[in-house]
Amino acid sequence: MLSRRGMSSQQLAERVGITPANLSILKCGKAKAVRISTMNAICQALDCQPGDILEYKSES
Repeated sequence: MLSRRGMSSQQLAERVGITPANLSILKCGKAKAVRISTMNAICQALDCQPGDILEYKSES
């Protein structure tokens, strides 16, 4: 979604109000949880729905 919107990770982090390091953790799938307010801010900044940027992966 970042490339579709022509936005860098740094720009998204600034718009959302999180650090680039935390955004990287989210992007890499290493986050154990995501705050609803953060997800809302990301979706608002990218003009998308959560399903556009989330993917379920089984841990088995």
